[in-house]
Amino acid sequence: MRRRPHVRFCNSGLSNSLSTVDIVEAQSKYGFWGWNLWRQPIGFIIFLISSLAECERLPFDLPEAEEELIAGYQTEYSGIKFGLFYVASYLNLLISSLFVTVLYLGGWNISIPYISILELFERDQIFGTTIGIFITLAKTYLFVFISIATRWTLPRLRMDQLLNLGWKFLLPISLGNLLLTTSFQLFSL
Repeated sequence: MRRRPHVRFCNSGLSNSLSTVDIVEAQSKYGFWGWNLWRQPIGFIIFLISSLAECERLPFDLPEAEEELIAGYQTEYSGIKFGLFYVASYLNLLISSLFVTVLYLGGWNISIPYISILELFERDQIFGTTIGIFITLAKTYLFVFISIATRWTLPRLRMDQLLNLGWKFLLPISLGNLLLTTSFQLFSL
């Protein structure tokens, strides 16, 4: 199950741009309540579930189900090769959480309405950029923690349950969300 492009188009429709900088700036106008998390809650949930499935995290870790595994990289490799697989898995999780942060949580902006990070620190842009990076990483690590906590709490899905979730539930809801967002954008013009 890959990430749904319909969800990304809903976010770009709200900001009238495909640029991630423009998406973040569109969310910063109203502070905390302007985040796409509140403007697109259905898209956020679908994107979060799809990113967990893309990262092959539990409950979607069918290729690496340790209990059923008798072959594959977990039994074939050891040492540095095994470690590199796990580093790549966690980097995938980190980048997926970074996408969630940029698309739904306002990216590098703080949650004060009508105030941008760069406006707060006009004289010292290096300090403002550093604060923006720390804000982005804090929001990103929040979702890394949520993904790890999800791994601790949810049971694994079977293959047929995963396919039913993706094709019969998430795809129609994401297409309906795209249709709803597009119609609201067209009628608001």
